[in-house]
Amino acid sequence: MIRKIFNIVVYAFAIIGLIMVFGYVAMKLGWTRTKGVVDTQHDYFQDRIDESSWSKSEEWLILKEAIKKDSAIISKVAAETGIPPRMIVTPLVVEQLRLFYSEREVFKQVLAPLKILGNQSQFSWGVMGIKQETAIEIENNLKNPSSPFYLGKDFENVLDFKTDNPDKERFERLTDEDDRYYSYLYGALMLAQVEKQWDYAGFSITNNAGIVSTLYNIGFINSKPKALPQIGGAEIEVGETTYSFGGLAQSFYNSDELIEEFPFFSEPN
Repeated sequence: MIRKIFNIVVYAFAIIGLIMVFGYVAMKLGWTRTKGVVDTQHDYFQDRIDESSWSKSEEWLILKEAIKKDSAIISKVAAETGIPPRMIVTPLVVEQLRLFYSEREVFKQVLAPLKILGNQSQFSWGVMGIKQETAIEIENNLKNPSSPFYLGKDFENVLDFKTDNPDKERFERLTDEDDRYYSYLYGALMLAQVEKQWDYAGFSITNNAGIVSTLYNIGFINSKPKALPQIGGAEIEVGETTYSFGGLAQSFYNSDELIEEFPFFSEPN
């Protein structure tokens, strides 16, 4: 009996180890990257902002109370990065709505009763859903003056590590349950870097929440400045309605939801 129990424990740990190794390999090879899609129904979403199903759902009522708890830290990050609070919150709302609807048991048993945000720790990390490879790109862009995403010398050291184990420190930063400062900082810096790239190319997307959020979703590699960018990204199922990542982001950004807590620094485009 003891040997059987021992064998079961060994097999269980072996399976867990294989799952973790597979997850690591999947991230390294880019298998977890979300394939971007162009939102051909952008006008449809824009026309229906006032009757969007997400804003009338139980999930949204829970989510907005959870987001309000982080208003002070989001405002702090906004002041440090120059990205308006509402722009920071926009991809957060989409990431969290996706999580609330896709992880129903977690929502019912943990997130809803406690009115807290979902903190991811597998393929995407933290409340902003940032992948490891994306976090590394954000860090590298800060240090590279020749990068089109470079924000200037004032930002070069804002993500410097305090230990000699950056991989461990990065993971702990982004998945910290008690302090989400770095989750919001990494997210805001990515938004700032993408906006900088497009400004440098002569195509400003500042305050264009649908486009900026689409690029946040599909990643740096797919950020290619042009005159007529299109809203799109991963498909997000919210109840019986399917949105693109960017379409849902634009719907929230243009709504009156959380407008007092997370205002614009300037009027949206």
